[in-house]
Amino acid sequence: MQLTLNHTPFTVRLKTNLFFLVAIIFFLSSCGTRKYTVKSDTKAAKAADAMANLQSKSLYRFITDWTGVKYRFGGLDKGGIDCSGFAFLLEKEIYGVTLPRISRDQANMVKHKNIERLKEGDLVFFSFGGNDVDHVGVYLNNGFFVHASTTRGVIVDDLNLPAYQRVLVKSGSVN
Repeated sequence: MQLTLNHTPFTVRLKTNLFFLVAIIFFLSSCGTRKYTVKSDTKAAKAADAMANLQSKSLYRFITDWTGVKYRFGGLDKGGIDCSGFAFLLEKEIYGVTLPRISRDQANMVKHKNIERLKEGDLVFFSFGGNDVDHVGVYLNNGFFVHASTTRGVIVDDLNLPAYQRVLVKSGSVN
């Protein structure tokens, strides 16, 4: 006597489950072989490279700790910070340099340097609203700087963007 289960509900369920098990195993094994890459020419990838290439690990930690903190005029803590407050705290904590609290006064302490000669920790100054300095950032490397943006908070940005090149008025190191 032979037992055949070819047409029973048990056999159909077993074959269906076996099919799904093989399909899931195949799918999972194929996902493990895919390589996900980030286009290295994106702004985010370039900013990440600038951070990865920092010589000072304490600077790296400082920036990552503050990244995303919202902008607040006159602010000087994680509840909100402005550009000159961010530069003030960074220069003091990382380099032991005490800057004035206002970006215009900070610019007066800086010895001018061409952009091509900037080094990690140098300052970059902008004038968005006329002739006077009204914004400051800290140079990192490869054309990137960190600053407290009025719209995006503390962020690493590309100094080579035309929006910054048009309003860049001074750059250099603290005397």
